[in-house]
Amino acid sequence: MKREFGFAIVGTGLISTTHYEQISAIEGAKVVAVYSRKEEKAKSLADKAGADWYTDYHELLKRKDIDIVSIITPSGTHADMAIEAARAGKHVIVEKPMDISLEKAQQMIDVCREQQVKLSVISQHRFDASAVKIKDDIDSGRFGKMVLGQASVNWYRPQSYYDTSKWRGTIKMDGGGVLINQAIHTIDLFQYFMGEVESVYAHTAILAYEGIEVEDVAVATVKFKNGGLGTIVGTTAAYPGLSARLEIIGTNGTAVIENDQLLKHYLRNPNNESEAINLANIQHHHGADQDHASINPAALDGASHRLQFIDMINAIQEDREPLVNGEEGLKPLKIILAIYQSARTGQPIQIEGF
Repeated sequence: MKREFGFAIVGTGLISTTHYEQISAIEGAKVVAVYSRKEEKAKSLADKAGADWYTDYHELLKRKDIDIVSIITPSGTHADMAIEAARAGKHVIVEKPMDISLEKAQQMIDVCREQQVKLSVISQHRFDASAVKIKDDIDSGRFGKMVLGQASVNWYRPQSYYDTSKWRGTIKMDGGGVLINQAIHTIDLFQYFMGEVESVYAHTAILAYEGIEVEDVAVATVKFKNGGLGTIVGTTAAYPGLSARLEIIGTNGTAVIENDQLLKHYLRNPNNESEAINLANIQHHHGADQDHASINPAALDGASHRLQFIDMINAIQEDREPLVNGEEGLKPLKIILAIYQSARTGQPIQIEGF
């Protein structure tokens, strides 16, 4: 690191502790400011970080020592806050989903590019060693033709999860339910491995919770442009919290990731024999922690977040795109919003411009 990079954490929700801890663990990076609409929450996180706190976002953005803002506010505010930061000359990291509207998400991308600031959308599991290994094997052709992908996120959230935050479970601010909030990272890896999506056909429902406007169960079939097929299944009603599981199948290879662990990885070798990859040689950044299936995202140890923050710093120093830039962050959002459209209309939806 050539100099110290100042970070501002914008929002003090469940994942804010992970952002603070992982930024603070990077040599040459420091949290210098924290923003929340609620003074007590801003003070609490700022005290931990040894940072200044703000309840006025405009005032925070005036600071010259802030290089990067990390936005973790309610999903429906992401684009507006990112655009304001970009226009203030700040580089932007934004938590998933990048917004709940494709139009606003694209505007975020456009403004960041116009202002010549970097934009990175949190997709930390792309940085997991297991994901890096699988992606390398797919891109090198060792998996053969990709034929089937199965993504499932069967987690549990109590009724209080929705009741204690007024924006959760609302169309206006949450944008959706299990798919756009809990399953988006698995869906991102799903398309990252399988390839560009051509169309989706889906059903969603509200079956388990009261007072919410968004799906707590969803099932979708997916057709990929390469001819492969897939399924996406998600719920927040799987008491007491089961797993996030991704199965990837090619003509020459199979891989299974469950709760961020690479459970199976088989490749057919040149002698047409099955070869099991030595999983012990692949470093895992997360254990199979049941907590994030049943409680909240703060249970994650956050090491892959750290890798994404480091990538953002390196992108600034090297004047290159972050590995998960705005266009990459847009891909899972397009899939999820197409699933919602299919569920509303009862029709398969073609995905354009993927």
